[in-house]
Amino acid sequence: MKYDTVLLKGDEDGINRAAKLLAEGELVAIPTETVYGLAANALNREAVRRIFESKGRPQDNPLIVHISDIRELKPLVEDIPENAVKLAQKYWPGPLTMIFRRSSLVPEEVSAGLDTVAIRMPSHPVAREIISRAGVPLAAPSANRSGSPSPTTAAHVMEDMMGRIPAVVDGGESSVGVESTVLDLTRDEPRLLRPGGITPEQIRAVTGSLVIDKAVTGKLEEGAVAASPGMKYKHYAPKARVILVKGSADAFTSFVNSQKGEGVAAMCFDGEEKGLSVPFVTYGKRADSAEQAHRVFDALRRLDEIEAKLVYCACPEPEGIGLAVYNRLLRSAGFEVINLDE
Repeated sequence: MKYDTVLLKGDEDGINRAAKLLAEGELVAIPTETVYGLAANALNREAVRRIFESKGRPQDNPLIVHISDIRELKPLVEDIPENAVKLAQKYWPGPLTMIFRRSSLVPEEVSAGLDTVAIRMPSHPVAREIISRAGVPLAAPSANRSGSPSPTTAAHVMEDMMGRIPAVVDGGESSVGVESTVLDLTRDEPRLLRPGGITPEQIRAVTGSLVIDKAVTGKLEEGAVAASPGMKYKHYAPKARVILVKGSADAFTSFVNSQKGEGVAAMCFDGEEKGLSVPFVTYGKRADSAEQAHRVFDALRRLDEIEAKLVYCACPEPEGIGLAVYNRLLRSAGFEVINLDE
């Protein structure tokens, strides 16, 4: 179906119109503190199916369910582990998704056939109010075409989803800039499946232990089931081929300048573009991983604007929230990495 997509303000009228559309089974892109989400009633099978259709998203890639109040959690899950209670007290609302055993209330379409469900409570006030007024939990992956960089502004969503959905709510620029941390609490030990705004160190401070899944910094094993969004497929990619480059600022500059050809570009840290002989975009200071997270998806989108064909991207440090930035760029690059220090 072709829509005349409308851009709604994040005010009283816009929130009410969005909530009404969602309650009626329509799709609406909503702001969150992480990235913009493509929301639908999580309990409506047909609405959930349209999320996959609108994004061009593979059917075996599970969705995250968003709630506005802790009281909305219990009906969606079989049980709530003690670690989930402690983590929710500390980090909800916020950029943390927890995986539980799903109840029969949650359609299997949401969880791509798995017996689990991923749930989070966003901290963005507009998102929370929309969920509350819609009166239902919302399934909401990132509001972009599948595989492309996630949207952190309403303008990004309009670029990708114009004509595909009824409405986009403009709630300003996303503050975190990368998707939520995804934590599996259905095992003996908490397992990090996707890094995000809540860091491994912050999780360990609450749970005492944490296993980091191999797929966080590597490819999902052949035939393995993706238990979380962002694990299985090449994601977050511009049209250009992206290659991650590990090394110092000087080594990066020298290497990039030695690469010849039409469409060669660089994605580097602020202040390190000096001396580059190719077009470039920057995505934050080398020592500021929070700024990198905030800007990384916008930078990836700007690579298309400068018509880059081959991009050498300066590699962030995979520590703290920098692990989330590294994870996203690895997938954007299809795990293609050059290490100048070797």
